[in-house]
Amino acid sequence: MRLVLVGPPGAGKGTQAEILCERINIPQISTGEMLRAAQAAGELPEHLGRQMSEGGLLPDEVVLELIGKRLTEADCRSGFLLDGFPRTETQATGLDRILEKQGAAIDLVVALEVPAERLIERAVYRRADKRTGKIYHLKSNPPPAGAELEHRSDDHEDVVRQRIENYAAMTAELLPFYEKRGVLRRVDGVGDVQAVAERVRAVLPPA
Repeated sequence: MRLVLVGPPGAGKGTQAEILCERINIPQISTGEMLRAAQAAGELPEHLGRQMSEGGLLPDEVVLELIGKRLTEADCRSGFLLDGFPRTETQATGLDRILEKQGAAIDLVVALEVPAERLIERAVYRRADKRTGKIYHLKSNPPPAGAELEHRSDDHEDVVRQRIENYAAMTAELLPFYEKRGVLRRVDGVGDVQAVAERVRAVLPPA
């Protein structure tokens, strides 16, 4: 099964992707993690790394190149879940071209929907453990004692608001693009993790 999981920043895509991938045994492919890893490894030009840290979007060709390479790896042969990509109709069309070369196509697109103010609250209190990469929330999922926490620059309120605005502008064309194909499923992303996971499971086609 080839899936796309989309949603605004802070909607819980990463958490839901992890649960879903474990359930149906396919790899999770997060463009955010791929880009941060490329930045940490010095594989992104400095101006692109700075642009990403400020909440800006990287050129489509940069992201599509990373995705194209990843989808040729062996663990993607039986399916995958793209976490947060594509974000625009142009990227979706680029993804189509990549998959067409493999004789494949996207089976389902799941869109998590969460109100903007709830997203901002989630981000402001979100922290990552530098050692493990695990994500915590200071209110709802506090970190253990001794965790080495960082508040990512793209989780600051002003940056999050900009990212939410960017997401809304982009999905104005992306979601209708997939809706016309009959592969879009909208899921309420408000609630505890397991409740949302069950809503996601309910929209998947039978195994």
